[in-house]
Amino acid sequence: MNIENYIDQIVKNAKTASRSIASANTVTKNAALMYIADDILNAASSLKAENEKDIATAQKTGLSEAVIDRLRLTDSRIKGMAEGVRQIASLPDPIGELLQGYTRPNGLHIQKIRVPIGVIVIIYESRPNVTADAAALCLKAGNAVILRGGKESINSNIAIYKLLTTALEKAGLDASCIQLVEVIEREAIDYLLKADQYVDVVIPRGGEALIRTVVEKSTIPVIKHYKGVCHIYVDEFANLRMAKEICFNAKTQRPGTCNAMETMIIHEKIAPTFLPAVAKEFQDAKVELRGCNKTYNILPTIKKATDDDYHNEYLDLILNIRIVDIMDEAIAHIAKYGSNHSDAIITDNINNALRFTKEVDSAAVYVNASTRFTDGYEFGMGAEIGISTDKLHARGPMGLEELTSYKFVVFGNGQLRK
Repeated sequence: MNIENYIDQIVKNAKTASRSIASANTVTKNAALMYIADDILNAASSLKAENEKDIATAQKTGLSEAVIDRLRLTDSRIKGMAEGVRQIASLPDPIGELLQGYTRPNGLHIQKIRVPIGVIVIIYESRPNVTADAAALCLKAGNAVILRGGKESINSNIAIYKLLTTALEKAGLDASCIQLVEVIEREAIDYLLKADQYVDVVIPRGGEALIRTVVEKSTIPVIKHYKGVCHIYVDEFANLRMAKEICFNAKTQRPGTCNAMETMIIHEKIAPTFLPAVAKEFQDAKVELRGCNKTYNILPTIKKATDDDYHNEYLDLILNIRIVDIMDEAIAHIAKYGSNHSDAIITDNINNALRFTKEVDSAAVYVNASTRFTDGYEFGMGAEIGISTDKLHARGPMGLEELTSYKFVVFGNGQLRK
């Protein structure tokens, strides 16, 4: 196969399909989404069988347990995929929404209207549920999408993709609205990233190395987050029972996700009481702890954290700990080592909570809740196309509205500019 010609045909088909899906009505798009959800549930057994092929290959090649967890399709995750698609179908269609309307003194009536972006490329790793999530969101927002998953999930992705195209055909939509790059050679990504004549935006989902490679090579605008170095600050006024439960959840519930806590920051006044108790729970859960000198004085059996550790997104059962004298140090630590993704404070002091939310410059800032909620489904978006730490166009979980642009429509009755 000539990969350049293969990609060239895909991007051309997507450009053509983008014009038809942009004008598709809500009823038709929702019908396609409901077909997708039903077909995913009905195909659960075959999806798991294809996924097992990917799991077996991942285990043979020595991929980490965290990566294998992201890769695995369970009954609950398949059900969650279908539910996410149904939730997207139930959401209001953003396309055609009147964002603003006004009349100028010269009689021109100007409307600002929400429209699709056009053609979107999603490049992602490991998690096959992204195939369904991304396709469904792009479809509802009137965009054509080109999906390029990682080679580690190729069998799972192809199986899901076949369901997507079947659903599009049932609904009478152009099957090229959703396309999957089925070749695993990296060369395919290189050609995709140069197709700026046909593609409007690229959204990479995966590790920092993947995202930096995409940014460096792309001639197309990229919406990105490099990594999720998320923090929880346990304030001196924290409810310690709540703090222990939240911190444990944020680290261990799914450590391989970008919204998992990587560093726990503790006020020194409560550290002697709080730290030993929470450390025991983490160690029982096989979490490796690394801490600053003050932490080491309380927990002398743990490793000492290095400066590099505090910059690290582990995506694994490893946790950094830092003890601070005052909240200013916690905020400064997050500013220095954080990735502007998700950070939280645990406190019963409303002034400290409000100050934290104002001064911590992250896409999602929490008070008394786990950072694991930074997720499109949990935010009521049905799913997400990714979590952006950029500040232009989109920030945080990207749902339907973040997959749109707008245009100005101007009505006149013969006005001429003087």
